[in-house]
Amino acid sequence: MRIVTWNVNSVRQRLPRLLALVARHAPDVVCLQETKVTDDDFPFDELSSVGYGALSFGQRAYNGVAILSRHALEEVSRGMPDDPVPDEARLLAARTGGLAVATAYAVNGKSIEHPAYATKLAWFDALRAWTMETFTPGEPLVLAGDFNVAPDDRDVHDPELWRGKNLASEPERARIAALEDLGLTDLGRAAAGEVEGPFTWWDYRAGAFHRGWGLRIDLVLGSAPVAARLISVSVDRDERKPTSGEGKPSDHAPVVLTVGDE
Repeated sequence: MRIVTWNVNSVRQRLPRLLALVARHAPDVVCLQETKVTDDDFPFDELSSVGYGALSFGQRAYNGVAILSRHALEEVSRGMPDDPVPDEARLLAARTGGLAVATAYAVNGKSIEHPAYATKLAWFDALRAWTMETFTPGEPLVLAGDFNVAPDDRDVHDPELWRGKNLASEPERARIAALEDLGLTDLGRAAAGEVEGPFTWWDYRAGAFHRGWGLRIDLVLGSAPVAARLISVSVDRDERKPTSGEGKPSDHAPVVLTVGDE
């Protein structure tokens, strides 16, 4: 089974690339973040034409998450209790293909001095509580998305430059560890081992992609039954290249998870 997570940074702008992506990888499930469209404007028909049903939890111009699947989709949740930003579309969960799948777009935080940073930490606390209440420890669960946190120093191109800053601060990293304490495994790190990266996001500015100035902030967390079936996790780095597809790329590259049959 193959699952892709991708911050598309506008599903409408990236639709030709999304259609090319599903043709290239043939995933069973796709988790999208920053779709930036209302549900009425989500491209359900275009995706249905290539074999994917979809659930969308969107809003105009900002945020927005979606789950695509080649299997039947049963919605579990859109949003979560005690969300500090309840008007923002950041979390969607469904059951499909024998899995529980959640797509998450975490609050960015802006900087550790900004009020949005405290909101980010509270959002992660709510996410952990929701995960505990919604899923049982033994069920196959994939929690994937743009977490806006690099879990440790291997996940940043320059650890000293990023030390204590938003996206790489210790309180943020502690929130990822708290999710792992629920029995979830960072499957990207489990697959990669002790190497740097592989990075999933590069700023559009200053030639960051070509200079290798990246972060690994797009994560796939899996429960024990999923981790036991792990085959590989890869980053489709070519998708980040301006020459790889139609139109401008997202500033994030897709992460591709492959797991074996039960």
